[in-house]
Amino acid sequence: MSSNSTITIPHLHRLVLDNAITLIVVENQAADIISGRFFLKGAGTITEKLEQAGVANLVSAVITKGTENLSALEIAEKIESIGAGLGADASTDYFSLSLKTVSSDFPSMLKLLAEIMRSPTFPELEVELERKLTLQAIRSQKEQPFNVAFDQLRQQMYPQHPYGVSVLGTETSLAALTRANLQQYHQTYFRPDNLVISLSGRITQEQAVNLISEVFRDWPKPDYPCLSYPLNSPTLNPSQQEIIQDTQQSIVMLGYLGTKVNLEDYPVLKLISTYLGNGLSSRLFVELREKRGLAYDISAFFPTRLDIAPFITYMGTAPANTAIAIEGLSSEVERLTKETLTDEELQGAKNKLLGQYALGKQTNGEIAQTYGWYETLGLGVEFDSTFQATIPPITAEKVYQVANKYLSQPYISIVKPEG
Repeated sequence: MSSNSTITIPHLHRLVLDNAITLIVVENQAADIISGRFFLKGAGTITEKLEQAGVANLVSAVITKGTENLSALEIAEKIESIGAGLGADASTDYFSLSLKTVSSDFPSMLKLLAEIMRSPTFPELEVELERKLTLQAIRSQKEQPFNVAFDQLRQQMYPQHPYGVSVLGTETSLAALTRANLQQYHQTYFRPDNLVISLSGRITQEQAVNLISEVFRDWPKPDYPCLSYPLNSPTLNPSQQEIIQDTQQSIVMLGYLGTKVNLEDYPVLKLISTYLGNGLSSRLFVELREKRGLAYDISAFFPTRLDIAPFITYMGTAPANTAIAIEGLSSEVERLTKETLTDEELQGAKNKLLGQYALGKQTNGEIAQTYGWYETLGLGVEFDSTFQATIPPITAEKVYQVANKYLSQPYISIVKPEG
């Protein structure tokens, strides 16, 4: 076991074990619960080739359906008999498993999770069942105007990049996936030097180290590097596309190429998205819904991504207002490139962003997720503090500069009824 990293956050410990597993422990004695997140770096959909899009999601759906020693039913019974929670999830930039249990049951559930991670069998029948369910989900999304507009926008912004495809994959890619593809994915990414274990709850550093070491010590680090694929980062090529669909409203989306999480403009774009589209007091909600009555639904979001993330504003509106909605969204974003925010607007956005950020770390699950996620993205657990520290110094002039840098050339995606 390596020495503890220098961390100033109370009750937070980060260690690297002998087989290169990164272990994060947050001691929280408030409730008799332990939540764990088990992240696999580089194993998200960002690594998928187009012809295998959706493989990570399919692995997440099938990995709990059987091991070399246990059937799907036996696994489910072990979890449900003690009221624990255990699941798997594929995201854009990582793959993760989650565990939640009372502290006394944590050792046995940890052993079960380790068995699921290390020796899944991916039964053929389960693969076929989950493939069918995923295909149904993809087809269902094609009937939902918001998802149709978002999918079209993704394809416009990321034509040669994994971010351009849903986590679910496509009907074509799913049809081609085999059990062997799932096994290959598992063999490639499930290795101890890829694993970040983040625990929060009624557990001490010593207890966590002893348990994790006991369960995973016989899992050797491979003597070869993990596969990595070069990415074609998106280049700016704005376009406007629309789809005619049988729908009662129009969906208008404007997308802008933003920045990566590890670059200095990231917190500024987070602040801008909070100001524009987060909540009932946001600029878009007040100006376009409250004052002009244009929107059924309106918002803005800027996700946290390893590669260049999209900055998106959107509105659901009456079909007759489609053109006005495009103008309204465009003008509100453009205003940031022409005028600086007032002191009151800037401070209000900062207070909201930091307040909501704090509220997102109340449960053990949220705490384990936050620190493990940052570590997995290569930012380190310290990012939790450094990100919050970057917000107060942001000036109105900096917001103006960043808005001009990123928010002047939108991709536009429209879904509307005929006529």
